[in-house]
Amino acid sequence: MQSLEALLGEASALRSLPAAHRATMVGCARLRVFEAGAMLLTESGPAEEFFLIRRGRVAIETAVPARGAMTLETLGDGELVGWSWLVPPYRSAFGARAVDVAHVIAFDGACLRDKCESDPALGYDLLKVVATTFVRRLEDTRMRLLDLYAGVPGGG
Repeated sequence: MQSLEALLGEASALRSLPAAHRATMVGCARLRVFEAGAMLLTESGPAEEFFLIRRGRVAIETAVPARGAMTLETLGDGELVGWSWLVPPYRSAFGARAVDVAHVIAFDGACLRDKCESDPALGYDLLKVVATTFVRRLEDTRMRLLDLYAGVPGGG
């Protein structure tokens, strides 16, 4: 079995980080498995961890009044889940549910924040990774909204 450090080195989402930063992150990481239907994050709940999906799919969800949970996006291998661990008050903006069995690397948010405070270069580089992921997802959402409203009169 590969070490966590080797697994992080193979992850495209973290490839831009220097090897020393990935090695530091290992101290806050552990392997976890979520069965299909299990919640990784609960909307508005504590954002104590974030995840790198190794295998499987995870649905990003939001609660819709009178309709229940609505899937906004489904993420797969190599993608990051969760950014609220980085931003006070450390509450999850969305829910995240395993669509099928999801093998992830889970990062302890408080541990990683402490390491970022101690090593500002790590904090800056990790913030760029999270921000890049966030911007890409916003762009994807914009495209989905354009598709959704393209056929609506007055919507585009």
